[in-house]
Amino acid sequence: MKCENCTKKECSKKQKNDETQSTSVDALSSNDGSEEKNEFDTLANAKILLSDCLACDSCMTLEEGARVFQQNQKEFFRILNLNKKCDTSKHKVLAVSLCPQSLPYFAAKFNLSVNEAAKRLCGFLKSLGVHYVFDTTIAADFSILESQREFVQRYQRRNQEEHALPMFASACPGWIRYAERVLTNLVTSHICTAKSPQQIMGSLVKGYFARQQNLSPDKIFHVVVAPCYDKKLEALREDFYTALYNSAEVDCVLTSGEIVQIMEQKNVSMKDVTEVAVDSLFDDLKEGDVVRHEGKRSDGYLEHIFKHAAKELFGMDVKEITYKALKNKDFQEVTLEKDGETVLRFAAAYGFRNIQNMVLKLKKGKFLYHFVEVLACPGGCLNGKGQAQTEDGKPDRALLAQMEEVYTAIPVRLPETNLHVQRMYQDWLEGTDSRKVQDTLHTTYSAVNQSTSSLDIKW
Repeated sequence: MKCENCTKKECSKKQKNDETQSTSVDALSSNDGSEEKNEFDTLANAKILLSDCLACDSCMTLEEGARVFQQNQKEFFRILNLNKKCDTSKHKVLAVSLCPQSLPYFAAKFNLSVNEAAKRLCGFLKSLGVHYVFDTTIAADFSILESQREFVQRYQRRNQEEHALPMFASACPGWIRYAERVLTNLVTSHICTAKSPQQIMGSLVKGYFARQQNLSPDKIFHVVVAPCYDKKLEALREDFYTALYNSAEVDCVLTSGEIVQIMEQKNVSMKDVTEVAVDSLFDDLKEGDVVRHEGKRSDGYLEHIFKHAAKELFGMDVKEITYKALKNKDFQEVTLEKDGETVLRFAAAYGFRNIQNMVLKLKKGKFLYHFVEVLACPGGCLNGKGQAQTEDGKPDRALLAQMEEVYTAIPVRLPETNLHVQRMYQDWLEGTDSRKVQDTLHTTYSAVNQSTSSLDIKW
C-alpha cells in the first residue's frame, strides 16, 4: 500500500538511492565483516525500499526503520549459514510459512498450477536449508472464526456499548498502522481484536508446533512469505513478542518478490525445482491440495462473517452474496433483508481513498455499516506491493488478472469444517471461550499520539 502524503507535511519517503541504501543495510547487518565468506554472500545484496511500504518518516520511528531493514534476505541467509557451522548449540530450526495470497503470484509468474507452485516453492526453500514449510490457511481459519464470534457478540451488545459497532477487520497491517498512528481511539475501538493470520501463525509455530517438537520458541527462526511490505512492520509489534523466551512470533518477513530475487540470484528456475509436499503442523502429516477462504482477493472476512451472522442472529442461511459497487469497484456493500427491513449492512473498503471516506463518515455520525472489511491495497491482498509489480514499481495488471483467475479457482474450505482447528481449540487452547484463546488469538489496538491531525491527509 502507498500513501502520497501522510500528514500536513510532505511525506518524506526514503529515496531509492542505492549508495545510501546499501550503507544502511550493511550497517544493520548482523555480520561484522570478520566472518568467513559463504555460499550466500552473493545473494545478500537485494535491497528493501521503504518507499515500497506504507511507512514514511511521519509514521515510523528510526528504530522501526532500522529493524525493517533487517528483515531482508541477509537475515534469512545469516540463519542458513549459522546452521552450516559446527556449533550446534547455535543452530535454529528454520520454518517458513506461506501466505495463500502469495501462491497465485508464483503460479501465474511461472505458468504453474497453484498446487505445483506450492510444492516447487517448498522444494526450493528446502534446497536452501529450510527445515519446515507451512501453509498459513489454518491460521486464517482461527482468525476468521474468532472474528465471526466477536462480531456476533458486538452486535448483541450494540445498544449497551457505544463502540460495539461498526466492527472493522483487523487482518491488514497497513490499515492497522494507519488507524493507530493517524486516527483516534474513536476508530481503533471499533477494530476487531482477533489477530491477523500472520501473527496467529506465529503463535502456532512458536507455541503449538514448538511444544510438539519439544523446542524452546527461541530455537525456531520463523519466516513468513507475504504479498506486502507492511507485514514486516506487523512482525515488529511489541505485543507479538515473548520476553520470557526473547522471541518474536515472526522473526522475518520476506515478500513474494524477494523470494523471486533469491531464485534469480541463484540462477534457479521454478520449473527445474523438485516438487516437495508442504509440511503440516500435525505430526508427520503433509498438506494436501491448496484451499482458500471465500473472497476474491483476500481471506474473505466479509463473506464468512456475513453468512455466520445471518445464521446466528437471524436464522437465515445465505448461500450466495451479492456485492453492490458504490463509488468505485474497491468500495462495495452487501446487505441482508428480513421482513422488508435491512438487518445487516456490510462493506468492503480497499485503498486509502475509500478508507478516508469511510472514516470521515464515521466521525460525522453518518455511518450505516455494521462491519467493514478494510484493506489498504487497492484491489486487495493479491495486489500487495511485494508482488505483481513491474520494474518501475507500477501494478502488473496482466499478471494480477492471471493471479485473480488462479486464486478464484482454488477450492473453498470453510473454517468450521477444519477438524484440526476444532481439536486444537480443545487440546491446545483449553476450549473456545478460554483465557488462553484470548491471550493467544487476540490483541488490542489503540491510537498512538501524533503531532498532526488525521483529517489533513491529501490523496
